[in-house]
Amino acid sequence: MNPIDLIAANGDVDAIRISFDENSMVILRAVIALIMFGIALGTTIDDFRQAIRRPLAISIAIAAQFILLPAITFVLTLILGVRGSVALGMILVACCPPGNVSNIVTHLSGGDVALSVSMTAVGNLLAIFLMPLNFALWGGLHPTGSEIMRAIDLDAIDMLSEVLLVIGVPFVLGIGVAHLFPKFAAKGSKIVGPVAFAALGGLILVSLLGNWALFVAWIGVVAIAVAIHDGLALSLGYGIARAFNLPVPQRKAMTFEVGVRNAGLGLLLVFTFFDGLGGMALVAAWWGIWDIIAALAVAKIWRRRTLSSEPAPAPA
Repeated sequence: MNPIDLIAANGDVDAIRISFDENSMVILRAVIALIMFGIALGTTIDDFRQAIRRPLAISIAIAAQFILLPAITFVLTLILGVRGSVALGMILVACCPPGNVSNIVTHLSGGDVALSVSMTAVGNLLAIFLMPLNFALWGGLHPTGSEIMRAIDLDAIDMLSEVLLVIGVPFVLGIGVAHLFPKFAAKGSKIVGPVAFAALGGLILVSLLGNWALFVAWIGVVAIAVAIHDGLALSLGYGIARAFNLPVPQRKAMTFEVGVRNAGLGLLLVFTFFDGLGGMALVAAWWGIWDIIAALAVAKIWRRRTLSSEPAPAPA
């Protein structure tokens, strides 16, 4: 029975699969690894020193990303009453590390870029171990998502190995290159990152076009959930920074560091461990598109307000 027949048969997003061939999987792994390598090329040992010098901001970011966001996402899936595969997709995205898109939109908004880079570096390093554990915890607790996980018999150690290979190894290599060849890394980070993200966008687009009928049939199931989830993530970053009375530039950095997730990594894990499970794949793919749109919109609004609030230059 093909996927379209499944839709007609039971109308269940948990029953569909998004096709992604083995060659595309190899390319997707390479692209995610390249993204992580690009992030690391723009990361220096001093970024970790900066993180140590800012323990409050970094601790808040870690708590928001790895404790609060997955927990709030879990509650949101229960409130929205989404199907098990959609719930697992939302939880998986929430457990993903930040990407360097957060650094870009922080810069565009006039935020604290140095803090953003430090938080991205620490967040990606911790995600190697915390992401699989977080997903296993919250996914296993979900009333409908846990049934899917038991059926697939997901092993957190297997996921840890995949995450370590795809983001851990290239991240460590990139930091090593940045430390040994800083001039090369400075130039390379400006090329590798944009090229890798363009390649990821192309892969997602090709995947959507190849599964267009499924996408059109089911996008309504995940679009509202993703929009609410993304807005909640951005609000969490801003709200917790404001609650701790951090300066405005740091609030901007925190907003995007918590709100922007590396959904491409989530998509890779969906195809690797869940065989392209419908709701999970749709959530990860659509989040990767919507998240950037929403973050750019917020950054643009913030930048415009910042410029409009600046005093006019004195006449000559």
